[in-house]
Amino acid sequence: MTITTLPDRMVGIRDTFGLPLDGQALALQAGAAQVPARDEAYRFNPEVTRAILAGFTHNRRVLVQGRHGTGKSTHIEQVAARLNWPCLRVNLDGHLSRLDLVGKDTIQIQDGLQVTGFQEGLIPWAMQRPMALILDEYDAGRPDILFVVQQLLEQDGGLTLMDQNRVIRPHPQFRIFATANTLGLGDTSGLYHGTQLLNHAQLDRWNIVARLDYLHPDQETDIVLARVPGKDTPAGREQVQAMVALAAMTRHGFACGDLSALMSPRTVITWAQNEEIFHDLELAFRLSFLNKCDLSEHALIAEYYQRCFGRELALEPLAGEHAG
Repeated sequence: MTITTLPDRMVGIRDTFGLPLDGQALALQAGAAQVPARDEAYRFNPEVTRAILAGFTHNRRVLVQGRHGTGKSTHIEQVAARLNWPCLRVNLDGHLSRLDLVGKDTIQIQDGLQVTGFQEGLIPWAMQRPMALILDEYDAGRPDILFVVQQLLEQDGGLTLMDQNRVIRPHPQFRIFATANTLGLGDTSGLYHGTQLLNHAQLDRWNIVARLDYLHPDQETDIVLARVPGKDTPAGREQVQAMVALAAMTRHGFACGDLSALMSPRTVITWAQNEEIFHDLELAFRLSFLNKCDLSEHALIAEYYQRCFGRELALEPLAGEHAG
C-alpha cells in the first residue's frame, strides 16, 4: 500500500486563527474526506492553540486536559480544519479492544476462495496516512490499550506487529493527540468514574500537556448567538448572558460535588434552540438540562435559576413530600 504525502505550506497564525499571535504553522494543500468541518463561530484558546499547532508543525505529542464540556477534542479538530489536516477520532472506552486498535486475522474472499488475512486496526491504518489521530478519554483507556499507544509516543513512533513480524513506521504527516479529564493521577473527586491511574513513564512521553478551561462568558455568549441568530437582539443577548451565567453556576456546583451534571456550552446552545421551538424559557430549560439531573439536586438548580432570571422555577415535589 502506497500513501502519498500531501503538499504542505506555511500559514500565518494571526490570519488563520484570529489570534494576536505571530508566527506560522504547517498546513496541507490538498483536502481529504477526513478533514473536520470548519466551524466559523469557534473561539480558540490562545495557549491551547499554540500547543496544538506545535503538535502539527513540529510533530510533538500533545495531551489536552480539562473538564468535560470544555471542548478539548473539538479544539483539536477545529485547528486541524483550518490546517486542512485529516483526523481520526477514537474514544478509548471500555468496549474498545487491543485488536480493534492493532488488527486481527479475518476470513477474506480472494479469487472466490476463503483465505485468512490480516485486517489492520485503527492505529496502523492511521499511521500510514497524513492523519491526526485523536485519542479521546485517554485516562479511561485500559492498560493493554495504553501500552500499545506508548509505542507511538517513542521518538521514532514505530508500531511493532508481533503477529505479522513487521514494524510500521509512521507517515511523515502522521500526528497524535489525546484528551483527558484528569492528569493521570486518578479521580479523587469522584466526578469521573472509570478514569485510570497512568504510570509516570506513560505520562512522561507526552511532549506537551495543555489545560483547557471553559470559555470566558462573553465568548460563550457570542458563540451561542452565532449558533442561534434569532437571539441576536438586545433582549436576546441579555437572555443568553443569563443562560451562560447559570451554566457557570452549574459548573462550579459540579466541581464542588454539589451537582452530578453540568451545563456545557453545547447544552446552553441546545437550551437556546429549544426556547425558540417552544417559546417557553422554563420548559426549554427542563427539557435541555433539568430532566438530566437527580431530583435531589433540583432545589439547588432552581436557586441558580432564580438568581439568574429573577423568577422561581416550578419544581416537582420529591418522593414523600406529598401531603398525606
